Amino acid sequence: MQSGKKRRILFLPLLLTLLAVLVVACGGNSGGSGSTGSKLSDDKQVYVIPESGLSDLATLDPALSTDAPSISAIDLMFTGLVQLDDNLKVYGELAQNWSTSSDGLTWTFKLRPGIKFNDGNPITADDVIFSIDRALKPELKSTVAPAYLSLVKDSDKRFAGKVPTLINDSLFAPDPSTVKIVTTQNAQYFLDALTYPTSYVVEKSFVQKYGDTDFLKHLSEGGCSGPYQLEKYTSGKQVSFVPNNSYWAGKAQLKKVVYAFYKDPQTAYKAYKTNQLDQAGVPTANLDEARALPNKQYRQVPQLTIDYFAMNYLAKPFNNIKIRQAFALAVDKSAIEKSIYKGQRLATNHIVPQGMPGYNPDLKGPAGVTSTKGDKTLAKQLFQEGMQEENYTLANFPAITVTVASGGSQSGKNLFTFAQQQWKDTLGVTVTINDEDFNKRLDDVSNTVGNGKLQMWFAAWGADYPDPEDWTTLLFGAGSSNNSLNYGMGNSKTVATQKQMQDLMAKADVNQNSAQRISQYNQVEQQMVDDVAWMPVDQRTLSYVLKPCVQGIVDNAQDQIPPQDWLKIYKSSDSPCANTSAY
Repeated sequence: MQSGKKRRILFLPLLLTLLAVLVVACGGNSGGSGSTGSKLSDDKQVYVIPESGLSDLATLDPALSTDAPSISAIDLMFTGLVQLDDNLKVYGELAQNWSTSSDGLTWTFKLRPGIKFNDGNPITADDVIFSIDRALKPELKSTVAPAYLSLVKDSDKRFAGKVPTLINDSLFAPDPSTVKIVTTQNAQYFLDALTYPTSYVVEKSFVQKYGDTDFLKHLSEGGCSGPYQLEKYTSGKQVSFVPNNSYWAGKAQLKKVVYAFYKDPQTAYKAYKTNQLDQAGVPTANLDEARALPNKQYRQVPQLTIDYFAMNYLAKPFNNIKIRQAFALAVDKSAIEKSIYKGQRLATNHIVPQGMPGYNPDLKGPAGVTSTKGDKTLAKQLFQEGMQEENYTLANFPAITVTVASGGSQSGKNLFTFAQQQWKDTLGVTVTINDEDFNKRLDDVSNTVGNGKLQMWFAAWGADYPDPEDWTTLLFGAGSSNNSLNYGMGNSKTVATQKQMQDLMAKADVNQNSAQRISQYNQVEQQMVDDVAWMPVDQRTLSYVLKPCVQGIVDNAQDQIPPQDWLKIYKSSDSPCANTSAY
């Protein structure tokens, strides 16, 4: 999941233990602060959340969701057969139970009785298989469905337009309450992949009535299977949601949830301080102030999210491994952690973050460098060797532009200019910073798969599900629609090694021996770090402030609220509390 901002049950105790330790160490909060006041009246049950650095959400369509802000809104309105709970464990949402065939290739799901869309129509197996099939429609041009639904038999043919539908091919509805899905491999992470929004259920008759695009404008009328439905979308200002009274698990206590668009995190934080917002992220410059707020308003929670620079293997000069390594080793990540983020993030050389199954504590950085400080001497040496191999001098070295989306974050801007200066001082290369709108940056990265259009960029990836496949095959595997840096493509001297790693990823994906599987992913990650598949910079922690009147929020490493949790959230008379009367 592209972050602005989802596991393998076998490893869940390890994951939870690590995250629990990190939460305690960071002073995080795994639940509400404890209400001493009474519940506010219905007219005051309005929860306002900022979306900083955005003027609009990229999409409300589950089939097209790629980024955290969009997914947060989609999770309010749509649900799937299975989802992740507060402990990042798969549970049955629309599915009451499931079973697999002896070969592990056919999955049978039984739907909960009495489940309905917000217009009162029943949610049936036909809706489920229609939704999955729709996500793969070539006409939708989803950049995520081919990856998250890749295990569904013939999904590649459906996306390529070679078959007209997967219904009665690999997707079956033998009766209104039974869904059968045929997969291509007995892969451990299939249920995890189904928790991504591309498998969420939309209402078949509703989409057919209004069309694939226009149905999103009518979600107040129907089509929603989650705890909320769309109330109003005002472009550039806000999007609001009201309870879906047909949601199977019960009625939400909050009578309205509002995502308000703010130009930058600093403005949103100021609005929080003046009681215009119920929560807000904390800019680095305001950390000390936020930590001193009374009644445990400040929260810090470890996240399964990595910030990284990417270099396109099909764009010169980054087709050369030594030049990529030089760029990676020229930047002191520890200085970024200390000076820019003030210890708010963890400097890292890892692709797979700490707290994930498959995290390798013995991993080394590019060229065997273990420190997150980099190695400027080695960077200079590798850079000269790479230039000689490509017949470059500084005079004819390709102009380099790094595409970013700061969203107005001063810390982000400081990071980019710091790296820019380090590349200049160490390598003698001037890198131009192109700071784009977040949604445009998403599109530009997606449109770089298989070509050299975008040269270098900065982004973040958050776990869709805690399984190392989500950090390897999903992002860098052969044919992956997420492989925007084009790992394993081109004709560089190291492409054969990259393809070997892609083959090893595919073997690990279906390996039923868990220890061997993790070892294979560790080998893959180490080689990719040496290849500079990414130049990881830091692992995030979520720092935010929350009004004491907001009860029932449970923090987790994914920064997503499971649908049933929304029913537990309400506002009390505890002070301070935001004045949301304007909404």
